[in-house]
Amino acid sequence: MNFIEDIPALDAVYGTPGEASLTKVTPFLTPAYRTWIERSRFCVLSTVGPLGTDGSPRGDVDPVVQILDEKTLLLPDWRGNQRLDTLRNIVEDGRISLMFMVAGSTTVMRVNGVAKLTADKDICARFEQKTRNPKTVIVINISEVYPQCARAVMRAGLWTSGDQSDGLATVGDMLKEITEGTFDGGSYDAEWPERARKSMW
Repeated sequence: MNFIEDIPALDAVYGTPGEASLTKVTPFLTPAYRTWIERSRFCVLSTVGPLGTDGSPRGDVDPVVQILDEKTLLLPDWRGNQRLDTLRNIVEDGRISLMFMVAGSTTVMRVNGVAKLTADKDICARFEQKTRNPKTVIVINISEVYPQCARAVMRAGLWTSGDQSDGLATVGDMLKEITEGTFDGGSYDAEWPERARKSMW
């Protein structure tokens, strides 16, 4: 197998980017970009740190981020598995990328920038849900924002192909497999709905 080892070789394969793919990139939220991101309740958050990269899904019952101004987004860190992979990366590096999605739309809005983490009580209180606040909020300074070509979502039929989860292993199944049967995956799966309900916020 031959590998592409430098940028000129890569450019030779793909050629010149189209005008629209360059024109759409802005260093701030345009009115249309702002409206689009305000509609999104789900994004994928990517970070990089000394131990490598991390990708994390983020979702909310409200817009997944609050827009502080045309250059700044606020993303709450709601309860999770306590691994803190994303947060450790942000504290140590700060480079961040987000992909925002809106159910039914084939557009994906991308944001690249630099993030910092705050436990400021007033900032965290902006996201109160059922008397609970996130422990921290990710403050994202936008370097660039732009819509992604819709082809990937269209190819995948993300919103049109229906439920494809039938027969997939549950998390309990996966844990049981990894531990060669010593982990009680059945109990884990049975208890998960109630545990999730109590720990959503």
